[in-house]
Amino acid sequence: MDSRPTYVTDIAFAFAYQSIAPILIIVVVGRGENLGIMDLSKQRNRLAQSLANYQTGGIRDQRVLEAMRKVPRHLFLKPSLQSEAYEDQALPISCGQTISQPYIVGLMTEWLELRPDDRILEIGTGSGYQSAVLAEIVSAVYTIEFHQSLHNTARGLLESLGYENIRYRCGDGYHGWSDEAPFDNIIVTCRVKSIPPQLEAQLKIGGRLVIPIGGEPCQTLYAYKKNENGLEALNELPVRFVPLLRN
Repeated sequence: MDSRPTYVTDIAFAFAYQSIAPILIIVVVGRGENLGIMDLSKQRNRLAQSLANYQTGGIRDQRVLEAMRKVPRHLFLKPSLQSEAYEDQALPISCGQTISQPYIVGLMTEWLELRPDDRILEIGTGSGYQSAVLAEIVSAVYTIEFHQSLHNTARGLLESLGYENIRYRCGDGYHGWSDEAPFDNIIVTCRVKSIPPQLEAQLKIGGRLVIPIGGEPCQTLYAYKKNENGLEALNELPVRFVPLLRN
């Protein structure tokens, strides 16, 4: 369950929402380039470099950039869209969902401040791309997807790519994964009106929660850190995400 399928509304929207004067110059990667013409690793390298140089605040965590250089994003898309895989834009997948634009994937991952031995809970597997990026960095990813078909497709692809540190569940992610709690960090890739109390309870003290909160037409992406007194907001960015689906 990922953010909506338009690049401009993911980042340029943040400028409009905050009434920031400068014009946002959008740098796209590889539009019009055929996957058979440019080597895929070069396309991923170009994308990672563009994310590092982002005008709205580039991705600085080299582990995140390296993970995004390694993960073959085109494999998480239908064949008709694979030529657009390494542009910085969200794209549609099945079940009315999308694969988030790479900048949002990178930013959410960076806001988690991951460590190699972390155990991460992801709500909203979607295509599985975010799961793969996380699995490149941490020891264990626990991911929950509401749609059975998305769950099956993502799991099959991730297992075929050799990811052995991901565990999967199909169902309602609102209640988290209590059997495996507590988690070092939690990432939610679909919007909620308020933070599910179960997710806060399943987060370790000192852990981070990255989650979009709000209704239509826009939400705010937050990074929280849990301390003895509850959750402290650290970062925020206006975004639009699909809703968290529940049984």
